[in-house]
Amino acid sequence: MFVKNMLEDVKNTNSKNEFERQPVPKSNRKDWRSFLGMYAGEHTAGTEFMIGPLFLTTGVSAFDLIVGLLLGNFLAVISWRFLTAPIATNLRLTLYYQLEKICGKNLVIIYNLANGLLFCFLAGAMITVAATAVGVPFDMNMPALSDNYPTNITWVLVVLAVGAVISYVAARGYNLVSRFSNIAAPWMILVFIACGIVAIIRLDVHSFSEFWAIWGDGMSPVGGQTKFTFWHVVFWSWLVNAAMHIGMSDLTVFRYAKNPSTGWTTAAGMYVGHYIAWICAALLYVLYLKTPEAAQFLANGEAPPVSPGPMAYDAVGISGLICVVVAGWTTANPTIYRAGLAFQAIFPRSSTFTITLATGALATIAGLFPAFAMKLLDFVALYGFILAPMGAIIVFDVYLSSRFNILSNFAERAGINFNISVFLAWIISAGFFYYVSVSQDIFLPFLTLPAWLACGGLYLLFSHYQQKKAI
Repeated sequence: MFVKNMLEDVKNTNSKNEFERQPVPKSNRKDWRSFLGMYAGEHTAGTEFMIGPLFLTTGVSAFDLIVGLLLGNFLAVISWRFLTAPIATNLRLTLYYQLEKICGKNLVIIYNLANGLLFCFLAGAMITVAATAVGVPFDMNMPALSDNYPTNITWVLVVLAVGAVISYVAARGYNLVSRFSNIAAPWMILVFIACGIVAIIRLDVHSFSEFWAIWGDGMSPVGGQTKFTFWHVVFWSWLVNAAMHIGMSDLTVFRYAKNPSTGWTTAAGMYVGHYIAWICAALLYVLYLKTPEAAQFLANGEAPPVSPGPMAYDAVGISGLICVVVAGWTTANPTIYRAGLAFQAIFPRSSTFTITLATGALATIAGLFPAFAMKLLDFVALYGFILAPMGAIIVFDVYLSSRFNILSNFAERAGINFNISVFLAWIISAGFFYYVSVSQDIFLPFLTLPAWLACGGLYLLFSHYQQKKAI
């Protein structure tokens, strides 16, 4: 019966139009409730159990953490609401098809390949996190922060099982992804809050001043971490999702929205997920830091390991394990869905279901390698930095092309497959500012916005000379 139902699902999904190369019609648009649940679920993720402890290992102060996260997440919501959502509801095209109109098919193939692969690696990290919870009943050896490769056969089997379920849900399409997130998000958020409350009780905190004192003026970073200041927290929390908002990846999601104000629903993800969940996860890590095991790591100048499943289980039992699993699913599902659409643009004749299922398989393979999760903070900063500048191409093309007397959607109008202006703008801006970051030891998120602006400006400049010559 299960096989029969699954085959029917495949047939139905293959026949369903996901509007990969046409505007989403009015009859298929969704109200704000679909997006509220999706963003709350996607950004209340299992990886928050890893991101939260980052702020302890980097030695942030209470003010830097609590106020910095308020501002950084607000800037992220503003970016979605006033950049991504208006363009998405005006054009109603996927990111990949819109870029094709501007860049040409051959250049978009390069971008889609990079985009799809990076999203697969990100989804793999979510699968890794979910696997740490599934493996607890099997007494599985958990990966350490220094582990890069699979460490045991149990780990491999658990990751493969988790990845298979997540991939199937994502392959069913946006409707199932949205429905899954809406069902899971409310309960999952309550479990995150419960973890924070349990941690506060066990830490014997009775007032706000005692809560504030947990971080106090900060401490010296451990394990070779960068010392985070207020501005590190602001820019990291703002641009951790740079690829999705200023990078315009969520054009693919918001093309279904009825109006631009739907962009405000991202606040559910930023403040329930990124704000509350990060702080709750940090509190759980404080508990762990008081154990003899953690004390030994600290004495050696190393950052104590973070295993989301065991941490949540220690706080709230089985509910914590389920929360980590579901949180990983609700993040990996839309991530695999986005990556599948990126590969769909490269192989337009393949069915969405088949491409997304193959994408999930690739993400599952990535999930076998703990390095993607254990080095998640550096990875998401890098992937946002690489992809965000291409979002500037769309923004500048939509809003500024007429003011600079250049044709928008030039590749489509000129019938070219490779827009050299876009390629040079992207490579020069990303390459130059990445070199600055490495050579001057500058925190990469500080340079994401300059790279974004530079890419847009160079695109206008190069397009002016390119189109003048062509005409």
